[in-house]
Amino acid sequence: MEIGFISGNLFGYQKGLHELQDEYFCNHRIVSIKPRTCRSVHLCMEISSSNDTSVESDIDDTLAVSEEQVEMRRNLAIISHADAGKTTLTEKLLLYGGAIQQAGAVRARRSAGTVSDWMSIEKERGISITSTVLSFEYSNKHINILDTPGHQDFSEDTYRTLAAADNVIMLVDAAKGLETQTRKLFEVTQMRKLPTLTFINKLDRPALSPYELCDQIEQEFHIKTTPIVWPIGDGEQFKGVYELSTGLVHLFNRTDRRKKAEENVLHIETDANQVQKEIGDRLFAQLQEDIMILEEMAHPFDREEFLRGDLTPIFFGSAMSTFGVELLLNRFLEMSQAPASRELLDGSIVKPTHEEFTGFVFKLQANMDPKHRDRIAYVRVISGKFTKGMRVNHSRMKNGKQIALSRPQKLFGSDRVVIEDAYPGDVVGLNNPGAFVIGDTLYTGNQRVRFPGIPSFSPELFAYLRNPQPSQRKNFLKGLGQLLEEGAVQMLRARSDEGSEDPILAAVGQLQFEVVQQRLREEYNVESQLEVIPYSIARWVNSWEALDSCGRIFNCFYAKDRWNQPVLLFKNEWNLNSLLEDHPHLQLAPWAFPPSDE
Repeated sequence: MEIGFISGNLFGYQKGLHELQDEYFCNHRIVSIKPRTCRSVHLCMEISSSNDTSVESDIDDTLAVSEEQVEMRRNLAIISHADAGKTTLTEKLLLYGGAIQQAGAVRARRSAGTVSDWMSIEKERGISITSTVLSFEYSNKHINILDTPGHQDFSEDTYRTLAAADNVIMLVDAAKGLETQTRKLFEVTQMRKLPTLTFINKLDRPALSPYELCDQIEQEFHIKTTPIVWPIGDGEQFKGVYELSTGLVHLFNRTDRRKKAEENVLHIETDANQVQKEIGDRLFAQLQEDIMILEEMAHPFDREEFLRGDLTPIFFGSAMSTFGVELLLNRFLEMSQAPASRELLDGSIVKPTHEEFTGFVFKLQANMDPKHRDRIAYVRVISGKFTKGMRVNHSRMKNGKQIALSRPQKLFGSDRVVIEDAYPGDVVGLNNPGAFVIGDTLYTGNQRVRFPGIPSFSPELFAYLRNPQPSQRKNFLKGLGQLLEEGAVQMLRARSDEGSEDPILAAVGQLQFEVVQQRLREEYNVESQLEVIPYSIARWVNSWEALDSCGRIFNCFYAKDRWNQPVLLFKNEWNLNSLLEDHPHLQLAPWAFPPSDE
């Protein structure tokens, strides 16, 4: 169902990813979840007191939602390389949606920071290192933006967010073209076959040829490109964009960057003389030539191809100058898909209009409110209506326990408001007293439901994390535990008969280590020390028995993850390949999933 050409660098090795896809995406049938009959409650969390099983909440007799309610919603994730303008574009979309009155833009790193970048380290460095959720109403649609980290060391958080998205906007710097991080993340969108719009940004600066930019995307990603608008000049000579389907020329004005762009629109035929006067003879001649080429050569927009992930519509503009953003937003609503059906682990399909509620946890975040040391689980609603106080089943609990969700919250950056209900495509924040891990499925009804889990990126950096202050060990362990839950890093430990008792942090990039240390210092008031160990590859083994049957393995480090699953660390690919040659039947994978709770 979902195929792509994921590079080995992204998850460790290509074979494992394709095996995972074969396991999860094989059958296609509509699931028939049995009606809800069990309302007994054995476990209430946060949520309610753990001993209070008598409180019944007023919930709807049916959790089914209509096609109209689903169609009203859109969600999207924005992916880009660092410094391509992702945070700026996000805030300009919020500006048009009325969610903010004046864009802070990236320049706000010198002051209070942006809406989406709310951590202190994000404000200090002017980077995005955690995903967040922002929503607004626009043109009778409810839009959820799943904002993603812009720094490459936090691409794992972006991957988890893409698991919750139905649509993607890929942001490209016009001067640089496709960059490493953009390539990696787009490969993930191709794996999930997410419909992707491309916004080529910063046309008010010197830029590559638009033909070259489109060719890059087609050649590297093997998809079609369909220009929706076409740039007129670039840099100091940037005059605007031409809209192919309407013949309209949207003229660029350098106005207040914090406000909406002023509309100045002419038609290429009826206003030809005025267009020529506005953009100049040279650019007018170039535009006429471009129009002829595009009419002859450009792929026509095909929504079915777009929804399959085989075609990306191309937009040009300047997010900083708020130019082209409204065009992008309007066309996004026309082209994008409403919350889609999702495949379960057994291959069956759940439609968003199904009568039972389903959702999954795609992100955990600790200390959004440092005063209360809270932990929030981000849940993407897949089907049915979510209602305040509803009781749900937990995919990792097999004994019929249920969880009552009494304080669901709408999230907007670090701000939260208690809500009464939510619908497919929405993201709900749940207070998390330790019940949830990333990838958990929540559902109503008495038929067990599980969505495919969300694997972790294969880590490439490893270091012992030590607590130099024994008196602070309790806070150290508490803080580290919460940061591990939200996926800030992965944690391993040496197998019991070797190495140190200190935890081993496993990360994709160095900045993840720095963030963990800073957050331990700021949020838990504890210091820490890192000791890097010389390994660069991690592979999970299917069982301890299988590993021990190989006898003593040299040139690797025996470790275990937080669920006591065996992990081998290697210094290089040669050592890994040697092991595979000596023990070809040993099953290795670049990630692992949490085991069942019971």
